Amino acid sequence: MSNSQEPGNNQNELFPVVGIGASAGGLEAFEELLSHLPDDTGMAFVIIQHLAADRESLLSAILARSTQMPVTEVKGNTPLEPNCIYVIPPNAKMTLADGELHLSPRENIRGRPMPVDAFFTSLAAGRGTQAIAIVLSGTDGDGALGIESVKAAGGITFAQCEATAQFSGMPNTAAATGQVDFILPPQAIAEELVKISQHPYLLRQNLSSEEEQPRTEESALSEIFLLLRRTKGVNFADYKRSTVQRRIGRRMALYKQDRLADYLGYLQDHPDEVQALYRDLLIVVTQFFRDEPAFTALKERVFPQIVSGKSFDSAIRIWVAGCATGEEVYSLAICLL
Repeated sequence: MSNSQEPGNNQNELFPVVGIGASAGGLEAFEELLSHLPDDTGMAFVIIQHLAADRESLLSAILARSTQMPVTEVKGNTPLEPNCIYVIPPNAKMTLADGELHLSPRENIRGRPMPVDAFFTSLAAGRGTQAIAIVLSGTDGDGALGIESVKAAGGITFAQCEATAQFSGMPNTAAATGQVDFILPPQAIAEELVKISQHPYLLRQNLSSEEEQPRTEESALSEIFLLLRRTKGVNFADYKRSTVQRRIGRRMALYKQDRLADYLGYLQDHPDEVQALYRDLLIVVTQFFRDEPAFTALKERVFPQIVSGKSFDSAIRIWVAGCATGEEVYSLAICLL
């Protein structure tokens, strides 16, 4: 099984990137997580902490005591390397693009900074199936929107469990999205990262073993489609194959399974996983004004013709096929108004 995203020529794109966000109470959670990670996972780790804008940060020096990996506070455009830790500086927004971390002035969203959402969103766009997002202790909802972006891109998501978080606002808000794969204490998150770090899905390798020939794989995939159709009443056989394979590959990574036939057996033995796969296959990928050129064309070329000559109380009906959660409908209505 292959996914739709092929490795680029840049070697920096051949390893997973882990974004870890927190605010209040995050320091202890960072230290516990990092102290249980070996220094050879092959992943890069990016720490996004809510920091005071007008104070020098000691976060990188403090975290360096908990790990053998190099810890660096980012100063400018910085290429990512595996087995390294990168820390956001104060009063900055940090994003990922083309294998590099980029800094820009911190901005407020609805009156407050949301640096975790900003980084997670760029992580999803830049790394796709190699993106991992973790939300630790904090008092607000920063990270929840970014978690959704990472999950939609095929990445893997974590949140700290309420019992171990000093402040549960951030992880609980992330978990409430329904897009978190694992809700665990920091130590268990570290252990899970180690388990999945070398899975073919995260390394963008073929998920078929040499023993599992394409015909066997296709047979297992057909059986999975049949199982979904029988239990959920939906036929996924005609869905875009690369998308289906990527979603199934993500589920296989969660259970550390390399063979599609093994995952089929797991589905047959665990009805709850059939439901989880069904949700993953139908995951929402939407946002307001998502396809900006299309909405611009509607505003400048299409809608003026529709409203031309109509009275104020004339009815205009717009239909949206396959609407997910309403963002597209409301975007159209806003443009028309």
